[in-house]
Amino acid sequence: MKMQQSPGTRDFLPEQQILRQEIISTLRTYFERFGFSPLDTPGIERFEVLASKYAGGSEILKETFNFRDQGKRHLALRYDLTVPLARVLAMNKDIRLPFKRYHIDKVWRDGPVEAGRYREFMQCDVDAVGSRSMAVEAEIIQLIQKVFSQLGLECKVKVNNRKVLNGILRKCGVNSEKHDETLIALDKLAKTRS
Repeated sequence: MKMQQSPGTRDFLPEQQILRQEIISTLRTYFERFGFSPLDTPGIERFEVLASKYAGGSEILKETFNFRDQGKRHLALRYDLTVPLARVLAMNKDIRLPFKRYHIDKVWRDGPVEAGRYREFMQCDVDAVGSRSMAVEAEIIQLIQKVFSQLGLECKVKVNNRKVLNGILRKCGVNSEKHDETLIALDKLAKTRS
């Protein structure tokens, strides 16, 4: 038997892993300095929880590793860190808002394996839930700029606002039921042009 990893995965040997851990440590330091708290959720979720964000119609669901456990429950590996955050908030009504959290962990997608595209990868989320203040949005932009600067990386922050995008779609005559589908298509179009 030839030893090899599963397609779309990587091993990080000590030199690489030490660098990764240093980067993650920098991220955590700045997130906490800005008042964000760590959150950890299971890598395995109930499939219906992950599917609820897209009402079963998104391309991402086709790339979700899903299976049945011994109890015949339909489960899946999480494909992002946002849906588990929504589940945590729904299950814990006593969490005080605004809730500022960060989460750095692995996610999985069963998509085509291509150069630079992996099935298992790290994702880093920082969110402030439950505030309508644009000051919170500005704080996150400032946080991003400080982190990138600390890591010695140049960054260009592009801002989009869902309310503005939905307003533009309404002005263009797009039915509100088609907004999510339209925004996903626009997002894909932007990625194929870059």
